[in-house]
Amino acid sequence: MGVWEKKADCLGNSNFWARIARISLEVNIMNKIKNMNESSFLKLFFAVVSACFIVAAFIMPDRATAFSGLVKILTGTCKVSTNYFALGGVSATFLNMGLVGLFCTLLCFLPGAKATNVTTLGFILTVGFGSWGINPLNMVPTVLGVCLYCLVKKEKLGANANAMMYSTGIAPLISDLLLRYPGTEYIGFNTLGIVMAIVVGCIIGFFLPAGLGHAPNIHKGFNHYSAAVPIGFTAFFLRAVLYNVMLGASPAKLELSTMAALDVTAPVAANAFCCALFGLCIVFSLLMGCTPKTYWALMKDTGKGVSFTSKYGTAPFLMNVGVYGLMIVAYFNLAGLLDGKQVWTGMTFGIVFCMLCTCNSGSHPRNVLPIMVGYVLTSYLFGWIAGLLGMENYSLTIANQSILIGLCYANGLSPIAGTYGFGYGVLAAGLHYLLVTCVPDMHGGFCLYNGGFTAALICLMLVPQLEKFCKTKEERKLAKAAK
Repeated sequence: MGVWEKKADCLGNSNFWARIARISLEVNIMNKIKNMNESSFLKLFFAVVSACFIVAAFIMPDRATAFSGLVKILTGTCKVSTNYFALGGVSATFLNMGLVGLFCTLLCFLPGAKATNVTTLGFILTVGFGSWGINPLNMVPTVLGVCLYCLVKKEKLGANANAMMYSTGIAPLISDLLLRYPGTEYIGFNTLGIVMAIVVGCIIGFFLPAGLGHAPNIHKGFNHYSAAVPIGFTAFFLRAVLYNVMLGASPAKLELSTMAALDVTAPVAANAFCCALFGLCIVFSLLMGCTPKTYWALMKDTGKGVSFTSKYGTAPFLMNVGVYGLMIVAYFNLAGLLDGKQVWTGMTFGIVFCMLCTCNSGSHPRNVLPIMVGYVLTSYLFGWIAGLLGMENYSLTIANQSILIGLCYANGLSPIAGTYGFGYGVLAAGLHYLLVTCVPDMHGGFCLYNGGFTAALICLMLVPQLEKFCKTKEERKLAKAAK
């Protein structure tokens, strides 16, 4: 067949034109995504991530128990730290995370809602807690409280969508009130417990927006988890009033069955899902035009008081989601390998996303690396000291669940590393390591933002000293240039 005959055959080939049409459609869709404004792109991102969890739920080997497992999650207490992989199963956990994501996504479409870096943090953080503390049921009371605030203050619901998401950081208390109160033993749903959960949730949600506005003043922008401050103090106060004062007893400890189930892990499911999701983020970022140069510009940012989508665009943000997410997964796998433990429980799977949530607010691999190094060095240092003192079986190793969870929130101190330098990030992480396992006693395990609250306490101690005695990287650079 000659050249002209081949061209004529192509022109008459319906499959050829179908391929051209499909490519044209794909290019058109990609251009529309690239040209989306920040808010629209983030809302699309939230919806897609939520859908990924729901689709994954029905691919898991235990998918036949997805709905029965979800019922167990909805009707179970979820104090820090409850392994949803053990409580409801892997499929049910993915389904719960997807439903929590859809709940948050719908909040972003309320009248007056605009998705920003703050919304990104709230969305990814809340979805992460969907594997060890939050479910669509215990989210409702505090969200209603924020709605009541909007009604009284005559503000748009959408303008407070972020506050609605952050209010769920105290969801374990809501579940405890629903299923245990009055008392500390599990009794299931009861009238008084339901009334208490709704009333307490509404009170928390009503006063939270004011606390969120004031929180950054406490840590001067050096802690990404600002919501942890009002939520942490609220949990501390309510633990004292509802239990120590009214019942004369401390909140119930985490159930032994749930604690013993920390060996229920799903390494294949966790790794496969994370690698697929983060890998797709990198691919789509490249298709949207992200280049090494634009992402490196983002990586040089101090991370203090920044919105990556506003400053650098949606493509570099998406690249950061992928690269930073894979970095977290790699760290968890390496920690488990070095410590000889399997780390992928429901908590650590969720913590990947809780740590990733700051990917639009200042965290990136370059300023989080010092935090990781600080945690590892402090763990080995105190393990060595314990050995010298004759203490056997030092427990707070790098693969310990409490330490892995703590690292997630130490990540919130990355602006210290970005502003003052690598060594100061290591120092901040070390201090966080030493304090994070003690803080749950303050709030009774009711505050999911435990590590973020710890980070705020570290800022209260460390930032004044840094400002008084140390120069920032920029100040040192200027001083060197002046010589």
